[in-house]
Amino acid sequence: MTEDLGYSHRTTEASKLLGHVGVPFPDVQVRIAEDGEVLIKSPGQLVGYYKRPDLDAASFTEDGFFRTGDLGVRRADGQLRITGRVKELFKTTKGEYVAPAPIEYRLNAHPMEEMVMVSGVGQPAPYAIVVLAESLRPQLADPAVRARVDAELGKLLHDVNENLATFERLHVLVVAREPWSVENGCLTPTMKIKRSRIEAALAAQVGAWYAEKTPVVWA
Repeated sequence: MTEDLGYSHRTTEASKLLGHVGVPFPDVQVRIAEDGEVLIKSPGQLVGYYKRPDLDAASFTEDGFFRTGDLGVRRADGQLRITGRVKELFKTTKGEYVAPAPIEYRLNAHPMEEMVMVSGVGQPAPYAIVVLAESLRPQLADPAVRARVDAELGKLLHDVNENLATFERLHVLVVAREPWSVENGCLTPTMKIKRSRIEAALAAQVGAWYAEKTPVVWA
């Protein structure tokens, strides 16, 4: 991060672990906040934002740790794994906070999918919307292909849920009606998903998805 001049974590031959960003540099202190945010105190850390005491108050803990905005978990040996962003957290009606990124990573591993978004703000359980792979979409007019996709996604939902905490388990997989793009406002120019835009566009349909008794719903 610019805020710590990049003096945070490193991966070496002796501290190499797939999916992790390494261990802290010397003199870097790291802890995980109660909400899962990674907090860092580094010799390279900024002293504050120029003429922005409001940002300083929001960005530092009382004892001087910088709030990175990243969610993460640490192993006993200091290895840090980033699991998402604090701003992406959402709360279900059960009072649990869900980090969508780790679930999305699991879903995105399936070759049938091009993009995935996990949401569920104010819902009893999360749901996922999937955009099918570009090569697959033209084939959906064939009932046999559609049935195969439905079955594959149903199995994917089951397999992913088996490895999630109870409050993280997805209620349903929803197949998006059209791909997301910069032109339709669902992606930024750097191809990042506009979560709030997609959630707002589909808000009227969410209730019907939860009323469905099938694991896969076609929007």
